[in-house]
Amino acid sequence: LQEFDQFSFYENKLEDKEAVANLFKKETPQRVIHLAAQAGVRYSIQHPEVYIQSNIVGTFHILEGCRHNQVEHLVYASTSSAYGLNTKYPFSVRDNVSHPVSFYGATKIANESMAHSYSHLYGLPTTGLRFFTVYGPWGRPDMAMFIFTNKILLVEPIPVFNNGNMKRDFTFIDDIIAGTRAAIDKNYKCEVFNLGNQKSEQLMDIVSLIEQNLGKKAEIDFLPMQPGDVPETSADINGLIEQFNYKPSTTLEEGITSFVSWYRKYYGI
Repeated sequence: LQEFDQFSFYENKLEDKEAVANLFKKETPQRVIHLAAQAGVRYSIQHPEVYIQSNIVGTFHILEGCRHNQVEHLVYASTSSAYGLNTKYPFSVRDNVSHPVSFYGATKIANESMAHSYSHLYGLPTTGLRFFTVYGPWGRPDMAMFIFTNKILLVEPIPVFNNGNMKRDFTFIDDIIAGTRAAIDKNYKCEVFNLGNQKSEQLMDIVSLIEQNLGKKAEIDFLPMQPGDVPETSADINGLIEQFNYKPSTTLEEGITSFVSWYRKYYGI
C-alpha cells in the first residue's frame, strides 16, 4: 500500500486519545472507515478489560475525532455476536439485541449505541456493518477455518464445539470488502446493516471441504458448547441488497479453496 501516494501509515493505539486526535488533525479525513477492534468471543471471557479499552474507549476516540473534524461519514464494523441467543433465523437488524451472551458482543452493541447518540447529538452520519464470520486469506488465526487447516496439516486433533452441531454464515473477505466499499458512498443519518453470505453452513461441511482441499482427513475432538457461543448465525441482508445493490458472490467451495491455497503458499506447507 505504501506504493500509493495517497496512503499514509501510522501505528497508534486507539486508546491513546492524544494520538488519535493528532491523527485526525493532521489527515483531516472526509470519511472514516473504523475496522479496528479487539475481536473474538472466547478471548473476551478471559480478558474483558482489553475489550473495554479497544472497543469502548477506542471507538469513543474515533467518534470524538469525527465530531471535531467535520467528518462526512463514519463506517464502522459491528458483529453478528450482537444477536446473542436470538433463535429467529435469519437474524434481522430489526431484531432485539439487548441480550448479548458474550462480552465481545456487548462491547460492539455499545459501539452501535455510541454511534447512534453521536449521530443524533452532533449530526454525524454513521453506518454500522454487522460482519458474519469473516474468512479468507490473511484471516485471523483464532478463527475455526484457520485452526482446522493448521491442525489437519500438523496431524493434530481439531476442536469441534457443540459436538459439531454448529452453523455459521461464513462470509468471504472479498465480499466483506465489497459490502464495506459500497457503504462508504452512502450517507445515512444512522443505519446498521448485516453483512453476511445469506447462507448458514454446517460446521462439519466446512471440515469436509478443508479435508478435500488438503487431501488429508481430520482427527476430530468433539467438545461441548463453549461459554458465550451460539449454535447458529444467519444473516438477513435484504437491507444491504436494497440500499447498496449488493450481493455476496463467493461460494463456500470457492472461498475455502482460495483460503487453503493461500495458507499452504504462505506457510510453505
